[in-house]
Amino acid sequence: MKSKFLIYILILISCNVFAQSKNAEWEYLFNGKDLNNWKILGGKATYSIQNGEIIGTTVSSTPNTFLSTEKEYDDFILEVELLVNPLMNSGIQIRSLSKKDYQNGRVHGYQVEVDPSSRAWSGGIYDEARRGWLYNLELHPQAKTAFKNNEWNKYRIECIGNSIRTWLNGIPVAHLIDAETQKGFIALQVHSIPNSEPAGRQIRWKNVRIQTKNLKPSPPSSIFVVNTLPNNLSKEEKNLGYRLLWDGKMNKGWTQANKNVFPEKGWNIQDGVLSVEKDQVGQPALGGDITTKKKYTSFELKFDFKLTEGANSGIKYFVNDYNGSLLGLEYQILDDEKHTDAKMGIKGNRTLASLYDIIAAQKIPASLKKNGEWNQAMIRVYPNNKVEHWLNAYKVLEFDRSSKEFKEMLSQSKFKEVKGFGFAPNGKILIQDHGDEVSFRSLKIRELQ
Repeated sequence: MKSKFLIYILILISCNVFAQSKNAEWEYLFNGKDLNNWKILGGKATYSIQNGEIIGTTVSSTPNTFLSTEKEYDDFILEVELLVNPLMNSGIQIRSLSKKDYQNGRVHGYQVEVDPSSRAWSGGIYDEARRGWLYNLELHPQAKTAFKNNEWNKYRIECIGNSIRTWLNGIPVAHLIDAETQKGFIALQVHSIPNSEPAGRQIRWKNVRIQTKNLKPSPPSSIFVVNTLPNNLSKEEKNLGYRLLWDGKMNKGWTQANKNVFPEKGWNIQDGVLSVEKDQVGQPALGGDITTKKKYTSFELKFDFKLTEGANSGIKYFVNDYNGSLLGLEYQILDDEKHTDAKMGIKGNRTLASLYDIIAAQKIPASLKKNGEWNQAMIRVYPNNKVEHWLNAYKVLEFDRSSKEFKEMLSQSKFKEVKGFGFAPNGKILIQDHGDEVSFRSLKIRELQ
């Protein structure tokens, strides 16, 4: 009886292994011998084969070069191992395109970064020749140590629906939810180099394999999620504690400043966008500021905003009543080029993403977008009084409300005579009506403990 039971267990184990093998269905994109089913796009860097590996070699005075699959893929799980010269930059293109009507055929689309430099953004997600960085590792700095210089590194990329997730040597690195491109080729990049750098540096690739059937996503991780879908709260964000501060449809949870109802005019809700309507020159704002009904202490607030030419607005937090005026710390939203307020204050402390009239935001060119484009912003307030302002995946400002430096800068601001300003333990969140057309969406918040 015992022997029959053991045989039965062995049969179950064998069936399970067979089922897992069948479900996995890995396909090797590189056969280890030649580059059949691959093509070179872009520049003139070279690709060769040696010892069952693809070797990409840099060439001077040529654009980024890509070894691309002939076939396009939509949903997949991709694994690849690579060994790169520490002085190079490279990447893995996924769901990428090359079309004559887009920059004369320039390769564009999602790229999973290979970055052996001290910046250490390997595994981050870049939008090649299109939107720039979507998920850099400043958003998840713990993953910066995952990449190993002068060693083989294993990448895993899961592209399923709108979700793109990356792992590096088994460590979760990035999670992007985005709907820009649903299908495209996979490509291995050799980055361009300036004439001042020596040519001939190499990156090696091996074990390039893909699953396209019976896909099973990896278990959820607790890393930061970038979600560009308007007013969408993903399952992963919910698990992290986020909720929509505005649902994209109703004005629930918001009132006009110092009132119990939402403004009857001056604010427009349409197609999932909350917009301040532009007033007539010389006339007061039509609707006035709006605030949350609830007060918040420590939190992470994510929001999208879009500026029109010359517009001014802001998101205020720790908002309280100071002698009849609702005041709070402000994430400045401003057209720096066309609005005069950008040149006022002290050393740029009234410019975009600054702590208005107190601390200037760092100007990072890659974080700046044109008017009419959506920006992703974040205000992060920790329980220990540390505060951060983020703009398009870059941290542009940080300060400590309990520090001597903050108190000194506050003493030079327009709020220096307002007793207690900037130190309230909690407060409402306010969106400013400055009489200019500014739009908002995807307002999400999670409270920090």
